[in-house]
Amino acid sequence: MPTTTTAAVVQNAGDPFALTDVRLDDPRPDEVLLRIEAVGLCHTDLSVRSGKTPFPLPGVLGHEGAGVVEAVGSAVSKVVPGDRVVVTFDSCGRCVPCLTGRPSQCAHWPALNLLGGSRLDGSATITLPGGESLHGHFFGQSSFASHALASERNVVKLPGDTPLELLAPLGCGVQTGAGAVLNVLKPAPGSTVAVFGAGAVGLSALMAAQLTPATQIVAVDVQDSRLTLATELGATATVNPKHDDPVSFLRDLGGAHYAVETSGNTAVLRQAVDSLAGNGACAVVGAPPFGSEVSLNVPAMLTGNPHIIGVNQGSSVPDEFLPALMKLQASGRLPFDRLITHFDFDDIEAAATAAQSGDAIKPVLRVR
Repeated sequence: MPTTTTAAVVQNAGDPFALTDVRLDDPRPDEVLLRIEAVGLCHTDLSVRSGKTPFPLPGVLGHEGAGVVEAVGSAVSKVVPGDRVVVTFDSCGRCVPCLTGRPSQCAHWPALNLLGGSRLDGSATITLPGGESLHGHFFGQSSFASHALASERNVVKLPGDTPLELLAPLGCGVQTGAGAVLNVLKPAPGSTVAVFGAGAVGLSALMAAQLTPATQIVAVDVQDSRLTLATELGATATVNPKHDDPVSFLRDLGGAHYAVETSGNTAVLRQAVDSLAGNGACAVVGAPPFGSEVSLNVPAMLTGNPHIIGVNQGSSVPDEFLPALMKLQASGRLPFDRLITHFDFDDIEAAATAAQSGDAIKPVLRVR
């Protein structure tokens, strides 16, 4: 019997979120029905709503869900009803990247998470009460709703009793930033790490850099309030590009051995690459509009030998990485809870406004 629930529907690009009664399909053998208790609001959700990132509309977004399992399909063995879970990106589990521990590089990643709006076979997971299909399955979940349908592969069971409203951002923003540092760059002792963009992803990267042997951690952002928080979270220096040139600043330090670009601004990406020390590495994390390109100084690349690495979802294996991040948060070593501002689900438009203005670093909606 389909589940009736309330979802925040975006009708057309540029439209506000509209709370609407919808129906979820019954779980298929490999699917899980969740009661969503909290969900983070991410830049990608807003980028889709504005039309900058392609996703078919009308549809239901949301991809940092956290909740409780209500029902499972016949083939599901990882979770049972009553389990507390965080929902992350989806992957097929059958392609070579998935089978070799690289689910964020899944051959079906775009269709499963971003571009499809349906299951891989084209079937809808969400309909209106009259039977009209809505586009859903966003990051395999569409969790801007009081219930969501996910796959077994993109739910991660959580031990302990930490409130789900604190853990929701693990599924995308925190794992993306922290994973870029811990799983990909892996800073060496005595190195300098530069983080471009002090939003939720950037500050997660900064906090992760604090866990490494790096000795200089530089935060770059245009908002002084975020730079103040970055200092409190462990930045050894900060740069506001409105007042100082971050490339010159970092070169005066000898260059960044590692840079993380999280803003999605191609001009900032160029700055991040230009700021690298010889043989330095830049993790490209921020997502600009589709089709964006960036120019590079080729002679400087030949002499400086920079490594430019695209990083999706922190290159993580969520079942291993998310519980580890949760333990770090519980021990006070990765205090991503300091990034969160809570909103009621009914106030999703206020949360979106706060995210766009920078007043809230990581809005999290309390759904129940």
